[in-house]
Amino acid sequence: MKILHIISGVNPKNGGPIQGIRNYQNDLVHLGIERHIVTFEELKEIELWGFQDSFQFHALGKPRTSWHYNAALIPFLKKEAPNFDIIILNGLWSYQSYAALKAIIWLKKIEPNKKIPKLFVMPHGMLDPWFQKDKSRRWKALRNYFYWHLIEKKVINTADGILFTCEEEMLLARTTFSGYCPKKEINIGYGIQAPPPLSELMKSDFHIKYSLESKEPYLLFLSRIHPKKGLDLLLNAYSEVLNNSEFANKVPNLVIAGPGIETRYGKKLLDYLDKNPKVNAKVFLLGHLLGDIKWAAIYGCEAFILPSHQENFGIAVADALACYKPVLITTKVNIYREIEQGGGGLISEDNLVGTIENLKKWMDLSNEAKLKMGQDAFLVYKKHFGVKNAAIRLIEAIK
Repeated sequence: MKILHIISGVNPKNGGPIQGIRNYQNDLVHLGIERHIVTFEELKEIELWGFQDSFQFHALGKPRTSWHYNAALIPFLKKEAPNFDIIILNGLWSYQSYAALKAIIWLKKIEPNKKIPKLFVMPHGMLDPWFQKDKSRRWKALRNYFYWHLIEKKVINTADGILFTCEEEMLLARTTFSGYCPKKEINIGYGIQAPPPLSELMKSDFHIKYSLESKEPYLLFLSRIHPKKGLDLLLNAYSEVLNNSEFANKVPNLVIAGPGIETRYGKKLLDYLDKNPKVNAKVFLLGHLLGDIKWAAIYGCEAFILPSHQENFGIAVADALACYKPVLITTKVNIYREIEQGGGGLISEDNLVGTIENLKKWMDLSNEAKLKMGQDAFLVYKKHFGVKNAAIRLIEAIK
């Protein structure tokens, strides 16, 4: 089987869909699957990023306009699409979905005797109603409303199937726009590579670099510093618990790792910390972590915490599960159902009360209960988010 992925960008620094595509590669190769990627990048840049994966890139050059228009995509698809069994469109709301549908319709009309590949869409959370309801996105929501009725509805309803990363994403997608009527909805899950084993060198490098005491427990927030991630909720909840005499002596440190502290939102959080020295003394801001340092931070934490207002999947959440770490998340992290059912963490609403309750529940747990929850967290990862099982589910869904 030959699969062609359409994805606008593949810069590994941006993570997201390209990392998900890469995660599956070795297991799909073992299953006899050949994959290609067509993308709006320059080939020289792709070569500089040093991908070691075995799929072939078709670099069409940088797009133009905020719509990501690229005149080369439709001609490429008209010529090359019949050479593939499956096309997977990664993402919505840009030129690539319009072009993919137009090319498929053209092929069916002009060359009906040629093999036409099946078209599947993987929205990666882009049909989540949060994007239409959040007050900070009013203009974008209006744009998406009209774009849905002009273009995207036809893409979704014409495709052979819509691929979702978890059950909650699939359920939410049904509620966002009128006229949503896909031929087939498939929850294929999402494969996350297993982490490297923890070494003494990894632990040592992490603690030396960030001047952290190795014996002091900490909760870990590892994500972009962005309003939708709920970090302001976390800091306020952390302050409340820290100032509660019942819990004050139980409160672990809070390590915050991720890019974005230089943004306007990040500066507001820094100002909050400056005005709250008691909280500031227990909060460590580490910036963006990569590679072994990132894994050492996850392995070293008591639990992972993310009080997000919207998270289609949450790769960092799955990473924590894979490291035997319980996760303290909200019902707006779309994989919460799988985690709740498997006992791999604590779930709350995405508000101050819920975040405080999650912190209190965690600190009330015995060491034995925390250890058991960590073991259950790993089982959740293995069942739902391990790469091998996810690769098999993908192939069964599209064949």
